[in-house]
Amino acid sequence: MADPKWLSWVQQVQALAQDGLAYSQNPFDLERYHALQSVAARIIAEYSTQDFEKVDGLFTQQAGYATPKLDCRGVVFRDGKLLLVKELADGGWTLPGGWVDVGEPPSLAVEREVWEESGYRVKARKLLALDDRSNPRHAHPPYIFHTYKMFVLCELIGGEPAVSIETGGAEFYSEDEIPTLSIMRTSTEQIQRMFAHYRNPQLPCEFD
Repeated sequence: MADPKWLSWVQQVQALAQDGLAYSQNPFDLERYHALQSVAARIIAEYSTQDFEKVDGLFTQQAGYATPKLDCRGVVFRDGKLLLVKELADGGWTLPGGWVDVGEPPSLAVEREVWEESGYRVKARKLLALDDRSNPRHAHPPYIFHTYKMFVLCELIGGEPAVSIETGGAEFYSEDEIPTLSIMRTSTEQIQRMFAHYRNPQLPCEFD
């Protein structure tokens, strides 16, 4: 599912406003950049189900030079089956993962996310893919921020299934029994590619 063109334009406007607020010294320019940021939030509120105050607050919290956000996903296989967790937010299933924290190496980020969301201990081994979330190929619904998604093959080393404040279960699924997915986080196309990498470990890392 491709992001609508207007969302891509709004993301660019918001990024330009954020960059201006980060580097401008002129109080009149700062006022203009704040106004531009509010306009971007108002457009999103007008053409989506999002509340203006919520979107404007999210934009206001962003500081410094604007770059894509980074989401990491752990790819964990056991006996040919792939680990998925159930998202409480929408009831769909996804590869365990979430935002990479500032100051956190990618390997530790994905190991932490898998542990927190599934109860399993893993060791990050190989980057399989780095996806631009807005690429229509990946079939994600539109999202307010430009995001990259990192998929890391992990070795299962211990633990047991558990629930968390964000997830309601962890199970391993074969390719022909994948449950309804939380497509905000993981798409069918991405699941299929992870199984392709499992069957052929020599496949190169994919990107875009």
